[in-house]
Amino acid sequence: MSQPEREEFLAGVHVAVLSAAAGDDRGPLIVPVWYSYQPGGLVSVSTDRDSRKARAVTAAGRLSLCAQDERPPYKYVTVEGPAVIEEISLDERRELARRYLGTEDGDAFIASTPGDNDIVIRMTPEHWLSADFGQDQA
Repeated sequence: MSQPEREEFLAGVHVAVLSAAAGDDRGPLIVPVWYSYQPGGLVSVSTDRDSRKARAVTAAGRLSLCAQDERPPYKYVTVEGPAVIEEISLDERRELARRYLGTEDGDAFIASTPGDNDIVIRMTPEHWLSADFGQDQA
């Protein structure tokens, strides 16, 4: 994929897989996540501040994220880079829930989950890997 194609794909709605080093005696932590991304911007993932994700990313200082289309012809984008943890606003939580669930269900989700302990992980994309198996792979 070209840079614009991979950024457009990553900006689409996909349940992605986040990966972060989990410690010297363990393999990486690999978990599905909701995320947001706008071309040229940061990748943002919301989670609980006490989650394994937050602890692993804090310790490693970086993460990888893979978004894919499971329908043939398959496509995927993997991006990796340094990450920081920040406070998340109610508006950003709502926007992320609406992205995945729609307005009504997203608002209901936010109303049912207080999010008092939520944070946002922001990753700066440094390294990209992508493929669109519907394109000529020459």
